[in-house]
Amino acid sequence: MRLLQALFFPPEQPGGVSSMIPYLQERFSSARWEMEIFSLPKRIRNKGKDDVVFETFDWTLYGASPVVQKYIQTYRDYRWWARLRLTKPYDLIHSHHPLVGLVMREVFPETPIVQTVHSSYERELLLNGKIAEGSMEQQFLTSLYRELEHRTDRLMTVSHSFRTYMSAYVDQPERIEVLPNGFDEKRFKPVPHENEVPQLMTVCRLVPAKGLDTLLKACAILKQRGHNYVLHIIGDGPSRTELEQMAQQLGIYEDTIFYGYTLHPEEFMPFFDIFVLPSRAEAFGSVFAEAALCWLALVGTDVGGIAEQIEDGVNGLLVPPDQEQLLADALEKVINDPSYRYELARTGWEKAKNQYSLTHVVNELKRLYLEYLTENPFHSVSDLTMQPSDSD
Repeated sequence: MRLLQALFFPPEQPGGVSSMIPYLQERFSSARWEMEIFSLPKRIRNKGKDDVVFETFDWTLYGASPVVQKYIQTYRDYRWWARLRLTKPYDLIHSHHPLVGLVMREVFPETPIVQTVHSSYERELLLNGKIAEGSMEQQFLTSLYRELEHRTDRLMTVSHSFRTYMSAYVDQPERIEVLPNGFDEKRFKPVPHENEVPQLMTVCRLVPAKGLDTLLKACAILKQRGHNYVLHIIGDGPSRTELEQMAQQLGIYEDTIFYGYTLHPEEFMPFFDIFVLPSRAEAFGSVFAEAALCWLALVGTDVGGIAEQIEDGVNGLLVPPDQEQLLADALEKVINDPSYRYELARTGWEKAKNQYSLTHVVNELKRLYLEYLTENPFHSVSDLTMQPSDSD
């Protein structure tokens, strides 16, 4: 079966998609399956010229917005690149970005398109202060959900909470399916260690939506209470300078390390003790599953997919967003009690391994893909429907 995994960003970019798709390709590498990954290189700019027409709404109503214009030009560029580089047929295309799914329907009108929506771009823009509530940008981006519903064969997302969010913007919400991201547990190797000073860490893009201002305030409270710790912030983004200045103003800069972007944080994540990320919104929150597979105790906010991964007090701790006092209280619990911290980490590891393993996701995707397999003299359906295994 010839499969195309269609991404927007190249797979080396940070994010949940990039942490799964390249490893997914490895699991599909066999005589039974032929999988390619396709994305738009950063160097492609302003190449596409053809008009863009959607079936369910008129995007030109929002065309006065520079943000919308940027999305439309990106659509044109992706379409131009896809038509230039994708010249052979596929049995199925799995898209991982809204614009990409719509482009693929144009380029391959007869090929089944499975669409997974991994995050809400409009919510991130709102939380990051780039657009306003009720703006034309928000209306344009939420209109894409209904367009995807009408132009792709299957609409999926990564958490039940995000399915609920999307349901307000489609005609048949009951058709939205949920399949969380999967993680290759072999990438994550917990390391026995004893840190005399608790090591807190977070991994994210440094933008307001991730709530790192709340984290820094909570850490300042911990310091006022006399707790020793080190906070490791892995990632980069437009808020970095502001966050560094805030750490200095709060008197915790000497206790905080800003690493910048790191391609494989899971390689040294196991040497820390506590993973904390007080996001204001997360469709899934892949980094929590990754941290759990490294045996870190989890502290997160009761939002989106984070709350589906963490059962408060069982495999991690949950607090409301924007509540630095409550976040400090939760961190204090796991700093003060190493045994409790270890128990949370152990339970978190078990849940992540059982529910978010790449093996489970691969098996589910193979079953899904086979539903769309058409008659092909080069493939045997009886062979393809054999029980999948790690070596498939």
